[in-house]
Amino acid sequence: MQVQQYLKLSAVVAVLTIALKTAAWWWTGSVSLASDALESGVNLAGALFGLAMVTIARRPPDADHPFGHHKAEYFSSAFEGALILIAALGIAWAAIGRFLNPQPLEQLGLGLALSLVSTAINGALAMAMMKASRVHRSIALEADARHLFTDVWTSVGVVAGLIGVILTGWTWLDPLLAMLVALNILREAMHLMWRSTGGLMDQALDTEDQRAIAAVLAGFESPDLRFDHVATRVAGPQRFVDLHLHVPARWTLGHAAALRGEVEQSLMRALPGLRASIQLLPANVETRFAELAGDQAGQPLPPAPDDAHPTTPRKDITE
Repeated sequence: MQVQQYLKLSAVVAVLTIALKTAAWWWTGSVSLASDALESGVNLAGALFGLAMVTIARRPPDADHPFGHHKAEYFSSAFEGALILIAALGIAWAAIGRFLNPQPLEQLGLGLALSLVSTAINGALAMAMMKASRVHRSIALEADARHLFTDVWTSVGVVAGLIGVILTGWTWLDPLLAMLVALNILREAMHLMWRSTGGLMDQALDTEDQRAIAAVLAGFESPDLRFDHVATRVAGPQRFVDLHLHVPARWTLGHAAALRGEVEQSLMRALPGLRASIQLLPANVETRFAELAGDQAGQPLPPAPDDAHPTTPRKDITE
């Protein structure tokens, strides 16, 4: 399935789990089950906003956005993090009220059964969405999957605690669980908002991707060729690399352009979907950018593995 289809399915499942958990809260009066239902409401809002942002992110480049709309997915992650934060504060407020005014719990068996059903549904969907987020490199899908996993562990904790209430009769365990739920989803909110900030700040590719780029470039380097000012960034599912390729000044433009094309193709084979921008320069020329930025201009990539081989055979360098 595509990213949009997963998010639509997430919205449908959120409606179902809201109904199940709300019924569980209605029958039992448990504030921890109420907090669990509230978090599912956040799931629904997050899935719908994520669907909107993914739809925008898939739009092709236009005059106002010549590099595309890929970063729209990070707004989804930030928005879902903000919603989780608000839900955590609401849960904590309700728990404090229940601490001050304890209430008896009723029909816990039925409430727990409904909670377990919704937990199983959320768990299955979360695993499928997390796997798909890696395939599609979608931060919006990953954010929704992580939120669902948080919901699953929250529900498991609530069920375990309410079983403790049944066995001990300690009703104060119910608001205590609600407070723990609030702390848990607050942690997830901070994680999602941090991830979205990293994406909006043009974060570099991960180490594995950078090593793949380094291995490709190492296959082309020679006494007459060198690469520098290698800079990478990620925007949603799209990956970018910018670098300088220095060639002998005696080469023709056609010869240098042909080599640049080979390097670009090798990079894209190593990292499908990578967008490479390579600036050609004579071997004895440095750019004004390098003079101004000094050693900070283009941090070095991680070294290529010892057993790395050129993606394509290196050709003899001739005029």
